[in-house]
Amino acid sequence: MAELGPVSWPPAPIRTERLVLRESEARDRTAYIELFASPEVGTYLGGHRPRDELERVVPAVPGQRPGVFVIELDGTMIGTVSLDRRDAERPGHVRPDAGEAELGYMLLPGAWGRGYAAEACTAALDWFAATVPGEPVLLCTQTANTPSMRLATGLGFTEVTRFEEFGAEQWLGVRSFGTGSG
Repeated sequence: MAELGPVSWPPAPIRTERLVLRESEARDRTAYIELFASPEVGTYLGGHRPRDELERVVPAVPGQRPGVFVIELDGTMIGTVSLDRRDAERPGHVRPDAGEAELGYMLLPGAWGRGYAAEACTAALDWFAATVPGEPVLLCTQTANTPSMRLATGLGFTEVTRFEEFGAEQWLGVRSFGTGSG
C-alpha cells in the first residue's frame, strides 16, 4: 500500500463515546494474532492464517504504519480501522490516476454486533476529513458480507461499481466528504 499522504502520524488518540482509536503498542500483539488467526474474521478476507505462523511473523509492535488505528475498548484492543491508498493495479477507482484513500476495518468476533465498527469508522473518517479536506474515501467489501454492506451504506458510502476479485463479487463504494457524515 502507498503512504497515506500529507498526514502527521501518529495523531493524538481519538476518543469516541465508548472507544479510543490509537497507534498500536506492544500490548496489542496477542489481539493482532487473534484477529488474523480467527476463521470468522477471515471469512470474507481470504481466510485466516495459522496461529503458529503468526506467532513467528507478527512483530513485537504490530500494525505500526500511517493510517492504522487500534480500536480500544476499556483498555483492550478489539480490532483495527485503517485508511490506506488503494493500489492502482486493483479494479475499482473513482479517479483516473487512482490512489484513492480506502477504509478498512476488522474486529474480533466478540465485538461484533454492538456498533463498535460504525463508531470507530465514523471517528476515523471524521479525522481523515479534517486532515485531508475534500478527499473522497473508498470502501470495498464482498457483496456476500451483508453486515459490511449495511455498515458501508450506514456510513454514507454509495455504490460505484461491482466486480469480480479474489473469486467473489466485490462492492465498491465512495464517500465524498460534506455528505454522509456518520
